Amino acid sequence: MAMHTYPCYRDSGVEWLGDMPEHWQVTRLENVATYRTSNVDKKSVDGESAVRLCNYTDVYYQDHIRASDGEFMVATASAREISRFRLIVGDVLITKDSEDWQDIGVPALIRETAEDFVCGYHLGIVRCSPAVDSGFMFRVFQSDAVNCQLQTSASGVTRYGLPNSAVGDVVLPLPPLAEQRTIAEFLDRETERIDALVGKKRLLIERLEEYRTALITRTVTRGLPPEAARAAGLDPSPRLKASGVEWLGDVPETWEASRISAAARDDAGSFTDGDWVELPYITDSGIRLIQTGNIGIGSYREQGFRYIDEKSFDELRCTEVNRGDVLICRLADPVGRACLAPDLGGRMITSVDVCILKPSSRFSAEFLVFVLSSKRYLGYVESLVRGGTRDRISRSMLGAIKIPSPPLDEQHSIARFLNSETSAIDRSLASITQAISRLQEYRTALITAAVTGKIDVREQMAVDETGAGGDS
Repeated sequence: MAMHTYPCYRDSGVEWLGDMPEHWQVTRLENVATYRTSNVDKKSVDGESAVRLCNYTDVYYQDHIRASDGEFMVATASAREISRFRLIVGDVLITKDSEDWQDIGVPALIRETAEDFVCGYHLGIVRCSPAVDSGFMFRVFQSDAVNCQLQTSASGVTRYGLPNSAVGDVVLPLPPLAEQRTIAEFLDRETERIDALVGKKRLLIERLEEYRTALITRTVTRGLPPEAARAAGLDPSPRLKASGVEWLGDVPETWEASRISAAARDDAGSFTDGDWVELPYITDSGIRLIQTGNIGIGSYREQGFRYIDEKSFDELRCTEVNRGDVLICRLADPVGRACLAPDLGGRMITSVDVCILKPSSRFSAEFLVFVLSSKRYLGYVESLVRGGTRDRISRSMLGAIKIPSPPLDEQHSIARFLNSETSAIDRSLASITQAISRLQEYRTALITAAVTGKIDVREQMAVDETGAGGDS
């Protein structure tokens, strides 16, 4: 779609806005809207009326909110609170505090309401005067133009908050009312198209991830697919036998079932927990501490950096982790997930809720990780630990779980096959994720350009309404 600029611009007098269409104005939000923050929380008080709360997550994850859609949290509110914070069609809700300053000022537009539909805590209500179209105001809050003003006004340490005065002081570019509506309609249409495309790509990601999971599970429990088996010199249609293992089912007749602990070497410390390292021992450099959050399903996740020094390593009698060791997390989510210890360029240890398995010569470490990433195995472990206040499995219980044990050469063949197949899937997933990111960036840029007058959408809307220009 070809985008045009306005015929004439003038200096807005606002540094970040620069030039704007000559017939537009610049104003502060307090001149064209009211703003109030809600104090209605998820409480239950005798004598108060039951209400449905529109909460932070409702606003954060939706552009448009309708009282008839979904299930909203039920709470109570006084008559004064209901009068003050009951939502009406056209209200723009924004997030007024968050643990991440980038999540300040996220908006949603109320499209439908009800007598018992009330704004919840952590949110503010922007209610426009007749001079401003609420759909336009909503898009203004989605633009970088306003986002930056709100985020720089937020303050806090562990949680960021937005002063009421900062919202009133927000500088807005303001076209005539009819043009506001045209811009809002244009952005509704275009963002709907972008969102539909993003939705299709997310669905493709979901299907690829499901296929990836199913491929791993099928291969580590039944062996290589026929073509891959032939290429590896294996029987493409092996006879099956009962494994005697609840989660495993039938396996090829040449396979056995072994306890996880039996996959470790025979020497001491080859199947053990990580170390209990308390905060006073943590340093900014030295021996790297791998934590539970670093253990992904089949992959190592880099996040956060913690270390201990050599003196603490000796004092605590820590177990050193070596590249290629299998690290199994005994905590959710999910319990029992595993990855290979990476090469981080130095010495490593791990935390107490991560089990270290140093594989024996009878097992492929990569094969073990694929087994411990299979859906059926993880589901079985979850069934063992379900019901506790915090899902956790002991090392002894973990070690007693039986897993498939094919001949070593077949383990290597399975690992090579799955490495190749999952790498190809992961590249596709990364490409689709990148495409989604570009679409979302374009979406924000389009909104910002339209509400600041950098593009003129009036002609495009007129052409589309007459049908002369189609959707080009």
